[in-house]
Amino acid sequence: MRLLILGAGGIGGYLAARMSEAGFAPRLLVRQNRAINLQQQGLHLKSPLGNWSGLPDLATDAKALPDADFIFLSCKAYDLSSALEAVSPCVSDTTVIVPFLNGVRHIEVIQARFPDCAVWGGVAHLGVKVESDGSISHFNNLNRFFLGPLHPDANDERADMLIGQMQASPIDLRVRSDIKQDMWDKLVFLGTLAGMTCLMRASIGRILATAQGEDLILQLLGECARIADAEGFSPAPAALDEYRKQLTDRNSQSTASMLRDISSGAETEADHILGDLSERAARHALRVPLLRTCLSHLQAYELGQRTAALNSA
Repeated sequence: MRLLILGAGGIGGYLAARMSEAGFAPRLLVRQNRAINLQQQGLHLKSPLGNWSGLPDLATDAKALPDADFIFLSCKAYDLSSALEAVSPCVSDTTVIVPFLNGVRHIEVIQARFPDCAVWGGVAHLGVKVESDGSISHFNNLNRFFLGPLHPDANDERADMLIGQMQASPIDLRVRSDIKQDMWDKLVFLGTLAGMTCLMRASIGRILATAQGEDLILQLLGECARIADAEGFSPAPAALDEYRKQLTDRNSQSTASMLRDISSGAETEADHILGDLSERAARHALRVPLLRTCLSHLQAYELGQRTAALNSA
């Protein structure tokens, strides 16, 4: 089975390392500068589940590669268009594309670009960071990946093949029959976590230490959950209870990766996450004042970054 992973960032690099550790060597499609870094230093994963170092099978141009059975996308949402162009030579009508991106908007983009191949849903529950030296740090024991056809009746035996190849790996990979609900569940949680930690520029625990912190967090969670409900993907009561538990833990140091992007002056996925939620709320005539406040805050940041880039050019 031919598996192509686009990108050797946090998720892509983690998957490649764990699969290589298990004896299943996927091919990594990376940019030229990342390929040079990996060829010189190798790929290094530091994890509570065990470290790994090695040199994965690398490629910088998909034109020289055969058609892939599976393509895992692990890019940022704002790089999706260029990512799809990069993998296009490896896409056939039998290819399954699995995007491990946050949010839900990207599914329609991929389906429009590749209408003849299967696009599955994917959800990554993983805390990782690419360090300045190119190594990957895994923060905890959580490494759960969900994937599955977007339509429950679209069973595909290749999913069983993929699971079989990865059984020796520490990766907790699960094929889901209702992957759309999984994607929406994560979006509700992430919309709340990213919105609040970016708005306040603080961890959940620090926000909860303020006078109105808990009320604001729960207000935003409610707004995001109502949008999911209007879209037909209402989170289960048990899921919402778990989100409330995590988001009201006064000892929590949790922040969204979006806040880390802001701290480093990088582009964010604000439009893909909060912007998409806001647009869907408008279509359903839902009032989501706190969500829109969070979005405006992030839009102001993005505008400031673009202005600074123009001024320095």
